[in-house]
Amino acid sequence: MRLLALACLFATLLVAPTQAQSPPDANTQITAAVKAAPAPMRDAATVRGYPADGPVTTLREGSGPLVCLADDPALDGFKVTCYHESLAPFMQRGRELRRQGVTAVDSVRRAEIEDGTLAYPDHPAALYTLSGTYDAAADTVRNASRLHVIYVPYQTAARTGLPTRPQGGPWLMEPGTPWAHIMITNP
Repeated sequence: MRLLALACLFATLLVAPTQAQSPPDANTQITAAVKAAPAPMRDAATVRGYPADGPVTTLREGSGPLVCLADDPALDGFKVTCYHESLAPFMQRGRELRRQGVTAVDSVRRAEIEDGTLAYPDHPAALYTLSGTYDAAADTVRNASRLHVIYVPYQTAARTGLPTRPQGGPWLMEPGTPWAHIMITNP
């Protein structure tokens, strides 16, 4: 009987709806978000985050070239990202399309870049991500993993001398596209 009760409880937990986690307060989101940025650029970064209801909003206006995005409480795990302000329209459009349920996000953004309706840089631009497990009380990230990306629009392996697959060092992902980028894992 006890085994049957445990089985029923387990089955209920499996089918019970999960609730989205509430976002932390703005100061916690800001503190965590800027950890993805290089230390000298953190204080001047603009920070965008998640209110209790509604879309991404600006939590702090900055004076520097980076925009940092707080961890999305609706997603599993911890991941914060900072990128050059010239990438902001591209990143925002991606979030909008995903929220609308669009699956061909890159196809839509590429068409919009090419027809001039989506602003996109014509110069290199950096992006930094940090993921792991964030402990707000200790202000630390456990099991941290970093990724640095340099967007190099339309560049190819022939023009950069970089491989197009990971081989233990920097490599070029999405060569020939507007968002061609150099990947540098756990720098």
